[in-house]
Formats: sequence, C-alpha cells, structure tokens
Amino acid sequence: MDDQMALRHGAQRDGFRYVGLPLTPGFTSIRQPSSAVLVIITLSNGSVALGDCVAVQYTGVAGRDANMSPNDIVDYVRETVAPSWEGREINHFSLASSWLDEMEWRGGPLPSVVGYGLSQALLHAVALSQQRTMAEVVVEEFATGVSLQPVPLFTQSGDERYHSVDRMILKRADILPHGLMNSEEVVGRDGVKFVEYVAWVTQRVAALSPDEDYVPRLHFDTYGMLGVACGQRMDDVVSLLGRVRAAASTLQIRIEHPVDGGSRDHHIELMADLKVRLARSGIDVGIVADEWCNTLEDMRHFVAANAADMIHVKVPDVGPLHQSIAAMSLLRDSGVGAYFGGSCTETDVSARVSAHVAMACGADQALAKPGMGVDEGLAIMRNEMRRTTALATTK
Repeated sequence: MDDQMALRHGAQRDGFRYVGLPLTPGFTSIRQPSSAVLVIITLSNGSVALGDCVAVQYTGVAGRDANMSPNDIVDYVRETVAPSWEGREINHFSLASSWLDEMEWRGGPLPSVVGYGLSQALLHAVALSQQRTMAEVVVEEFATGVSLQPVPLFTQSGDERYHSVDRMILKRADILPHGLMNSEEVVGRDGVKFVEYVAWVTQRVAALSPDEDYVPRLHFDTYGMLGVACGQRMDDVVSLLGRVRAAASTLQIRIEHPVDGGSRDHHIELMADLKVRLARSGIDVGIVADEWCNTLEDMRHFVAANAADMIHVKVPDVGPLHQSIAAMSLLRDSGVGAYFGGSCTETDVSARVSAHVAMACGADQALAKPGMGVDEGLAIMRNEMRRTTALATTK
C-alpha cells in the first residue's frame, strides 16, 4: 500500500521503498505491505465458501476509508458475524447480502473493506448451494440480461513501466498499461515525460505486434498528476491531452483521474469542465473517474453531471458486492463506460469473484488482479472467465 499524499509531496524512491515519514493516517511507512482477512463459511453440506476482506492500494485519501487494522476485522468477524450467521439459510445472494446493510461497526455503517469480503463469501456460498457458478447467480438474481462471456482485461504495469508493457503485448492484453503515473517525477514538467511514455508504448505495440488483428486500447492512470504538472491550469491540461492524443496515434486512449478537485463536488466540476473542453477542442481522449467516486451515491452524482466517459467501480471501496452490481447497472443504463476494477492489493479469491461479477454485469473492462506483475492477474482472471464460460454454456 502507498501513502498517496506523501507521493504527491515528492517522496523519494529508494529501491522498492520510499524514504521519509508517511502523511496519511493509518500508514506506518510510505510504502507498506497490504493485508487481507480471509473469511471462510462452512455450509451444512460440507462445502466451503471463501471471501477476502481487502483494501485498495491508496487508502485514506479522496473520500476513502482509512487503513484498518486486520486484527480488528478478525475480532469483529469472530465475535459478531459468526454467531449471528450460524444456522441461517443461505439460498439467495440478494437476500443474504441485505444482512450486511443491517450490520453496524462501532455505531456506524459497516466499513467497505469488511462488506466487500463478507459479500464475496456469501455469493460463493449461494453458488455452492445452488451448484452453479457465481456469475449465473448474479445474472439470474439481478436480471442483468447478460450472456456470459469473458470481458476485456486491463493490465497494470506498476513501477515496471517498460518491461511490463512487453509482457502485456506478448500476452495480448486487451487494455494496457496503467503506467502508475503517480508523481511529478514520472509525469515530468508540463507532462513532457508522460507524453514521451505514451509515444513509447504506442511504438512498442507496433513493434511487437505486426499482425493487424491485435489492437489494444490504451489506459493510463495519472492520479491527478496531469493537473499538478500543469499548475492546475485547465487550458494547459487540455493542451497536454492533445499532445497525448497525438502520441497514441490511431489507438483508442483513456486517461484515469487526470485532475483532482480535492473534494467530490469540486472534482465533479473539474471533470465535467474537462470533458466539455476536450469535446470543444476535438480531442478524442476518454476521461475515467476514480478518486472521489467511491460509492454508489458518488457515482450517481458523477453520472448526473456527465463528468466521465467511464467510471471505475473500485469494488473494495464500494463495499458489499450488491452495491457494485447496482453501480454497474446504473452505468449501463446511463451509457457511461463500466469498468469493474479494484486494486493490485487484492487476492486470488477476490479476483476470481470479481471475474464472475464483471462477466455477469457485462463490464466494458475489468482489472486484471491481484498484483502488478501482469502474469498473475491475467492468468487468474482470464482462466476463471474461461472456466465460467465453459461451465455456463454446457448446461
């Protein structure tokens, strides 16, 4: 996990770590290991359902919950959840997931990370009890109308911005490279290094995939740093995105979180304004909302303001999976791109569940997770989607 506030204030790299003191509450160092609380539900027939409580890489910023102690979560599950769930029937996910809406954590609503992990286990339990895939359960209970098939996967490079791109291209990733453009050092003054990187990725795609049948989409996560690089001057951000568009040549390109408004309402204003300016300038760059768009209610505000071409449904931040399913329905109905995402800090269990839900909701793209090493995320989620498709189509 990374302290985003410290990175924005110029924390210096030292190998894999960062030097200096953390600035965001809940962090003991600027870069620290993430944690997961592993939830196991044993059914009366002996089947075992799994779910993992995990948080995102950048906790405690942009309206997200602060980093939580895994020991606190373990105590809550053992002392509160387990006794209240023992002996309950679990035949329908939509009913079981409503239990989470009724639960409290220290006098308030259930933290998103806890709701996320518990809902994974509940969905898995229902699928086991019905002897169906989790994707089939979601399609039927939420009437998504989707024909199950793999959805495009978006791969992350992490700090290995160059070698990872080669891995992505050779593995024919649908969308690449993420880029982790999370500091001024990486983006460069006025965004010059970012433009150079976009051009390099574009050239690398052409060099390593001469066959014309492979045309990936480009998607870069910039963590608000384009606004920082341009001194928060929107005219300069538009000009920078024009250079980015040219650097991408004929490839479709999306930019996630180009600017940061510092609060949800101001951020929505900035993103909506940027969309209008890009359209007026004829710059074909898709804008993706991420920070300050954490909950279903947040997404409703972004959609109403036409503040994004695509929204990142960052599932650990949204909380219980039925909320993410509702968010995907909202985006589909509104004509906004639906990105079923998450974080590199997730696990193989949460990734597999995400593969099912992304398919069941007809996501425009899903994040290949966990990790930022390319291979693990692609293997886990591609193969889970292929297995799910095979099972669903042979019944």
